[in-house]
Amino acid sequence: MPEILKQAKEIVLRLQVDNVKQKILELDQIQSKGNYNDPEFIRSVKEYNTQSEMLFCILNLNKKIKDYEETKDLLSDPLMENMAYEDMSLIQKEIEILYNKIKILILKPLAEDDKKAIIEVRPGVGGVEASLFAEDLFRMYIRYCNEKGYKVENYSLEYNPEGGINEAVFLVNEDNSFSKFRFESGVHRVQRVPSTESLGRIHTSTASVVAMPKFESTDLKIDPNDLRIDVYRSSGPGGQSVNTTDSAVRIFHIPTKITVTCQNGKSQHKNKETAMSILMSKLFEIEKEKKSSVEKELRSESIKGGDRSVKIRTYNFPQGRITDHRIGKSWFNIDNVMAGAIDDIITSVNTELREKE
Repeated sequence: MPEILKQAKEIVLRLQVDNVKQKILELDQIQSKGNYNDPEFIRSVKEYNTQSEMLFCILNLNKKIKDYEETKDLLSDPLMENMAYEDMSLIQKEIEILYNKIKILILKPLAEDDKKAIIEVRPGVGGVEASLFAEDLFRMYIRYCNEKGYKVENYSLEYNPEGGINEAVFLVNEDNSFSKFRFESGVHRVQRVPSTESLGRIHTSTASVVAMPKFESTDLKIDPNDLRIDVYRSSGPGGQSVNTTDSAVRIFHIPTKITVTCQNGKSQHKNKETAMSILMSKLFEIEKEKKSSVEKELRSESIKGGDRSVKIRTYNFPQGRITDHRIGKSWFNIDNVMAGAIDDIITSVNTELREKE
C-alpha cells in the first residue's frame, strides 16, 4: 500500500465526517442569531468556511480512496492491467492533493493568514530575459487566481520597453488569500533558451516575488511629513501613455526609502489610497522584522531583505521540470504550471513549510 494512501485513510478515520458535520451545525446556529458585530459571530463565519472546506475535502478523499481500491481490483485482469496502473497513478496524485489540503486546514493558523494578499513580481538578474520571466510569473499567478475564482486588482504594472515587465503589483482581493501565497516570496530562477538567443544556448535568469498581507489605513499611522507624493501619467507596453491625465501616483517614504507606485485606474484619489495601502503593508513587514530581532539590509525596492536572496524555486524548461528547493520536490508539467496550474505546488509547499513554522 502506498504511504500516501495509508496516511489518507488515517486522517479520514481521525477526523470523522459526522464530527465535522456536527461542528458545522453548531457554527450555523451561532450565525443564525445574526449579531453581525459580535466578534463571536465573525469568528464563527471564518470557522464555518474552514469546516465546510474540510468536509468537502474529506468526502472527496474518501471517494478517491474507494476509487483507488476498486481500480486496484482490475489488476487481476490482463486486459485492464495497464489502464488500471495509469488510473491508480492519477488517483494517487489526487489523493495526495486532498490530503495536503486537509493537513493545511487542521494546522494552527499563522499570523495574518486571514488577510488578503498583495503580491509583487520584479525581474532579477538576466536583463531582458529576467523581465520576460517576471511577466510570465505575473501571468501565471493571474491565471491561477482566475481559475480559482479569486478577484484580482492590479495596483501597478510597469512594462519594460525591450520586453517583459519591470514591476507588477496586484491584490488578490479574497479573504485568507495571504495564507495561500505567503510562501511564494523569494527568488524564482528560470533556465531556458531566451527568444533573443540565436545560438540556442540555455540562459539562467531570476525574478523576485514578494507576498504581503494587506493592512487597512486604520492599522498604522504614518507621518505625512515622511512622505513625498508625485503624480504622473500611466504608461503601457512600449511606453505609450494609457491615460491623458496625471492619475498615476508615486509615494516615497523618506525614513525607509521605500517607493510605491499605483496606476491602476483613472482616479488619482483611488490610486493614492491604493499606494498607501501597499506602503503600509511594507512598513508592517519591517516592523515585524524588527520585533523578531532579525537584522536585515533593506533596499529601496525590497522589504524582504535576505529572504529574497534565497532561491526558492527553479523552472527548467528544457527538462520540463519545476523544483521547489525548500521541500525538495519536483513537478514535470511546466507548460501547465505556467498556464496557471500551480495549485499542487502551492498546496505542497504550504503543507510542509507550515509544519516548520
